[in-house]
Amino acid sequence: MLYFLENENYKVGVDTLGAELHHFIKKDENLEFIWQADPQVWAGHAPNLFPIVGELPGQQYTFEGRQYGMKRHGFARRKEFELVEEHHDKLVFQLTEDEETLQQYPFEFRLLVAYTLEWNKLSVTYHVANAGKQALYFSIGGHPGFNVPFYPNEAFEDYSIEFEQEETLHRHLLSEDGLQNGNTEAVMEQERVLPLKSSYFYKDALVFKEMQSEQVVLGSPKNPRRVEVAFEGFPYLGIWGKPEHPRYVCIEPWCGIAGRVGESGDITEKEGINQLGPEQSFARTYTITVL
Repeated sequence: MLYFLENENYKVGVDTLGAELHHFIKKDENLEFIWQADPQVWAGHAPNLFPIVGELPGQQYTFEGRQYGMKRHGFARRKEFELVEEHHDKLVFQLTEDEETLQQYPFEFRLLVAYTLEWNKLSVTYHVANAGKQALYFSIGGHPGFNVPFYPNEAFEDYSIEFEQEETLHRHLLSEDGLQNGNTEAVMEQERVLPLKSSYFYKDALVFKEMQSEQVVLGSPKNPRRVEVAFEGFPYLGIWGKPEHPRYVCIEPWCGIAGRVGESGDITEKEGINQLGPEQSFARTYTITVL
């Protein structure tokens, strides 16, 4: 079910399935910034990734000697959330463990995803709480897809992503199974601007770990409209699209990352995993701002 936030200039729609952002519309232009999930291309809008980010070796992991199976990016994006708060400028959705999640993830948790609309800025806040009596291990991240180009008379490769600071970045390459294969490839050398090229994505996502920047801006010199994604506190960033269908780009802030080829599979040793003790909690916010 879709719920909406709206002010004089913008309208936001969020679905209870996955607590997923479906719309961010500039009303005076009827301009939709969020990818509309063409099932022939990519059927997502802006999934929330929990309790893993990316792929696991063999889609499996171990915890305390027992093996569990979990698909790429975890189960939250396929689960129905409960709307627990609704205000004129804020929606809060909740997911907790159930019989299905416990079969693949033996932890008691409370996940809140909150959306707050302030003028031209949408804040997406993740709040994870350990509701059990043992340590909780998890990763979490966003996967918002943006329509590119914004306007019909433009092309995908008219656009670029500008980083907040000059960056020297290497992408961490992924195997055909979506795992880190240990190889890297130079992408930026003391630069701020990454021109969008559909060819990047023939090797899956651009995965960055060593950024100085905590925000990026998506735009084109052919129009004044910009979308800023700010992600303070998220140590990883993914940028992804379909090379054969260059109609959108995902800018993905992550607290977690795909597994590695040859890793042990123990979730407590996984790169990018977060740990919470009983009654502890974790919160991160990323923002999408239309400029």
